[in-house]
Amino acid sequence: MPVRPRYTLDKVKFSCDPATFERAVHLYETGKVTQFEEGINSYSAVVLGTKPYRVSVETRRYDYGSCECYLGQQDTLCKHMVATALHAVMNGKPLTDDDKKQHTIVVCSNRIGELSKTELGSVKKSITVAMRYIKPYNGPSRIWFAYQSSLAEGCRCLTKIVSNLPVSGQTAELLITMLLRLDDKLCRGGIDDSDGTVGGFIEEVVIMLAKYAVLDVDCKKVFRKLENKKTCFGWEQPLITLSKPQG
Repeated sequence: MPVRPRYTLDKVKFSCDPATFERAVHLYETGKVTQFEEGINSYSAVVLGTKPYRVSVETRRYDYGSCECYLGQQDTLCKHMVATALHAVMNGKPLTDDDKKQHTIVVCSNRIGELSKTELGSVKKSITVAMRYIKPYNGPSRIWFAYQSSLAEGCRCLTKIVSNLPVSGQTAELLITMLLRLDDKLCRGGIDDSDGTVGGFIEEVVIMLAKYAVLDVDCKKVFRKLENKKTCFGWEQPLITLSKPQG
């Protein structure tokens, strides 16, 4: 039986930097991943670049492996390894437009509606899973870049989740709860957000919530829950202003 990788397509695309992922997608879609084989706890392939490169990635983690290219010889994740991982998770099948989308920017769905009880529970669970990547930094300086990658992965996962939500007071409340959890992590949870990854995500969600208020005025009532709250960067103030009667 085929050995399925322990990572998913979402894991690959959300944990990989956008430029490398885009190049890997191009390699995969243009048939440059050849001689793909399953080994013991690993996959191997010959990926055609400026020359043929022998590549291997583990079944457990796609970023553990090797490649004969310059980056691979420096123990740096390269597009050839990511392309091989894509072949493993897709089993050679085509990627859809959504498969290739990394969701780096929060967008409003513009779709009015509420989630069912089951859907709401599923979304809450997905948010909790994504939040695990946004964790305290307490390691040596040499792992700082890996730590920042973890923050980016968490925020990309959250971006996909929130961008697909329908617009309603229900989902506005869900988003406010999520933002307060993130804010608590930033203020008291030991998060090192010196590159602004988490803060930038919060700002994008606040902008989206302002659009929610235009599409569904009931969302403004939810924003009142932010009164008397003091956040790290004062992101609550624009939403509190929207919650007050105009004129």
